[in-house]
Amino acid sequence: MSGAPLSLEGKAALMERALASANVSVLFQDTTLAIRYADNLPEHLMPSLLIGGNDCHLFGDKDGEHLTLLKRGVLENGRAVTAEVEIASGDGVRIYELKMERVGGRKAQGVLSVISEVTESRHREKVLKSLLRELSHRSKNLLAIIQGIATQTARHTLSLDNFLIKFRGRLQSLSNSQDLITDSSWRGAYLFELAEKQFAPYWPDAGVPMPIYGINAHLTPNAAVHLGLALHELIVNSASHGAISAGATSITLNCKEAELDGKKAIEVAWLERFHAPADHEFEDNSFSRTVLERVVPTSMNGRAQFTISDGNIGYHLTIPETEYEILRRR
Repeated sequence: MSGAPLSLEGKAALMERALASANVSVLFQDTTLAIRYADNLPEHLMPSLLIGGNDCHLFGDKDGEHLTLLKRGVLENGRAVTAEVEIASGDGVRIYELKMERVGGRKAQGVLSVISEVTESRHREKVLKSLLRELSHRSKNLLAIIQGIATQTARHTLSLDNFLIKFRGRLQSLSNSQDLITDSSWRGAYLFELAEKQFAPYWPDAGVPMPIYGINAHLTPNAAVHLGLALHELIVNSASHGAISAGATSITLNCKEAELDGKKAIEVAWLERFHAPADHEFEDNSFSRTVLERVVPTSMNGRAQFTISDGNIGYHLTIPETEYEILRRR
């Protein structure tokens, strides 16, 4: 059984309800651009004088004059136009899109404006553009690091096979650090998680805890990437010639509070003791030594001290407070 058809009043009520649900406003102005009808306008767009007023009353002088020019063009040539205005409200600036078209045939009767709020979508677009710029910047930095690693690795290796082994290892180290940074939306990485990622491929016994102690500082993306490279060089040497290769666990990685040029800092210290022939990857002009003593500290305006003697390797990296936050301790 069908009901009675809706009256014009009933249809108008449904249209008003639909407009309110869709957060859409309607504005009609006559050929003089005086406001003759408005529906569902937001409260902060409701002037004391509405009917008989104009765009300057509704949107302020600057936007009102701009919209008036556009609407005169709509009346003259009949082509619909779209514009956006920003309106201050109690909870910040709101952005509205106006779609304006002429009403009437050859003889214009006025201009109809359909107004919808686009604040959230414009905010998302702004955030997305910002993220894309940040991604582009970080991608360029990452490519520069990879180019440097490739060049220096090639300079310090004598065969293609040896180059591929070392280069792939360093790229994997970079990838491990980058995974943590990406997972945090580029905010950085915790020191312990970074160290565990670097240790994992080389640690001989998963049942033995990794020797990471002290302050679990949250590192900036820059500090995380470069500290990851330093740890990789130390760990690979240990896995090839030092304590890890012998199955021993006489390694400690400790982070403690320190000072750098009179300001707060942290010191990340690697101490390794082993009983093995005095073989290592740290010749004076080696890439590993360059990374530890020059590349890493320079990249974060820090300071590094590297020492090596029979059975002992020490690396102390001081990181300024601009490159970390202390959020958790172990």
